[in-house]
Amino acid sequence: MSLLIKNGKIYQNGTLTSKNIFVKDSKITKVTSQELKSNEVIDAKNKIIIPGLIDGHVHFREPGMTHKEDFLTGSMAAAAGGITTILDMPNTNPPTTNMQRLEEKRKLAKKSIVNYGFHFGSTNDNIAEIEKVTNVASVKVYMDYTTGDLKLDDYNALKKIFSSNKTITVHGENENILKALELIRHGRSHVHFCHVSSKEELHYAKGKKIKNPVSVEVCPHHLFLTAKDLNELGNFGEMKPGLKTKDDQKALWEGIHNGKVDTIATDHAPHTKEEKMQMNYPFGVPGCETMLPLLLNSLNQKKITLKKIIQLCCENPAKIFKIKNKGFIKEGFDADLAIVDLSLEREINNDELFTKCKWSPFDGWKLKGWPVATIVNGNVTFSNGKINNVAAKEVLYNERKSS
Repeated sequence: MSLLIKNGKIYQNGTLTSKNIFVKDSKITKVTSQELKSNEVIDAKNKIIIPGLIDGHVHFREPGMTHKEDFLTGSMAAAAGGITTILDMPNTNPPTTNMQRLEEKRKLAKKSIVNYGFHFGSTNDNIAEIEKVTNVASVKVYMDYTTGDLKLDDYNALKKIFSSNKTITVHGENENILKALELIRHGRSHVHFCHVSSKEELHYAKGKKIKNPVSVEVCPHHLFLTAKDLNELGNFGEMKPGLKTKDDQKALWEGIHNGKVDTIATDHAPHTKEEKMQMNYPFGVPGCETMLPLLLNSLNQKKITLKKIIQLCCENPAKIFKIKNKGFIKEGFDADLAIVDLSLEREINNDELFTKCKWSPFDGWKLKGWPVATIVNGNVTFSNGKINNVAAKEVLYNERKSS
């Protein structure tokens, strides 16, 4: 099967050019001015084609919590948001902390309609599993409490994990960021800080030069909401780390512009409405469907450039996690693409969301700039509000150098 996307503006090598994309056997085979013959044609007139987004931080809740989300519904939400690849976190039930559970999760994820990968969980006593695990994006270390029971306090266990030849992804708030930076010095690994949410945390993560690569992720809820929004949102605005001040939000945006922020990811963490309304509510908010529209709206407001959106949501995640053949519109790369309409104005509506939880903290927000089609491995999985259920594939990673 072949696909031609014609008449659009292609984001390639940092600029927009009027080119056609020819896709065959799931790969981009030609970026050309020619109109080649194909089985299927998409006319992208007056629209922009960008690489499909890579969301490096999602919780699709499978196994164990599928009343909140699963790999099918979560991937539908991702496709509707222009996301073509997701990396799922290990704090499921049971957690993904050994090879057997990882293989079980791989089987469950085969229903996903966007490409998928996994972060592997760490415990006080699973260093042997960490050393032998293959084809994962990172080893996740929880240094603060969140959903699940994976918080690690044992210093010797942490030291061994941070010395492993793996990318280490950290949930570390406040001074725990400094602790993680001290631990990573024992090895040669890359440390990636999830959902950095404050001016102080960003300074901790990028304030000192160390020999190890350090990357920082921020999330849309911290970029577009502050603690003041809790007056209206209540429990539906509670997540870990929590919403911060306007000054903290400003520091995150400055970090985007000055290069201290390396990637934006959703931390898509759905819970049911009933759970969020309980006295003992769980922390987390969904985000796959709203991240790109929020950023495109900011592009229209001249708060961010298209180049920066693609760098943070497509190119850098592919580089940070060493994902093969993704993040760029290049011949030979996977045909993972999003077609966006910068002039389309729509309101976020809970009832129209594909996520199983059916709510968003951004419900009612009117945004200008939306994805209108999402192509995964050359298959149109989302188009004009409708989902096509075509199974995607697990991602592969480039080889890491041994330490």
